[in-house]
Amino acid sequence: MTEVLFYQLQSQSVERVLPPLLEKSLERGWRVVVETASEDRADALDSHLWTYRDDSFLPHGTWRDRDAAEQPIVLAVNGGNPNGASVRFLVDCSELPEDAAAYERLVLVFNGEDDDATAAARAAWSASKSKGFDVTYWQADEQGRWQRKA
Repeated sequence: MTEVLFYQLQSQSVERVLPPLLEKSLERGWRVVVETASEDRADALDSHLWTYRDDSFLPHGTWRDRDAAEQPIVLAVNGGNPNGASVRFLVDCSELPEDAAAYERLVLVFNGEDDDATAAARAAWSASKSKGFDVTYWQADEQGRWQRKA
């Protein structure tokens, strides 16, 4: 059954939250695709994932790379799955993919301080529930640790 996790950002950015979540995915041996809203956003995240920490980087590529199928993490702007990922991250109000049931896990990261993003996340929650997916909602506490809220 597909799991759908909703991560609500409050006073945090995708750039801060996404790398640790991707690291945990790689530790579990998962292949990941990260869907963004635009090519510019994908390019910005591409640069960020190489430099977000001095002592580490996340091995990844973009959907444009010839070797995208071999990358453990691929940044994309469409509904494709170039690396055969079992986990799909959706940022910047990206919608649930048509093939949502083909994934082991979908992770929606949304800005809780943006009314449009919150409305889109609520719609995705309802759609996920209606498809019978296992849904959970996560929010960071004052120390920045993720707490399951629903």
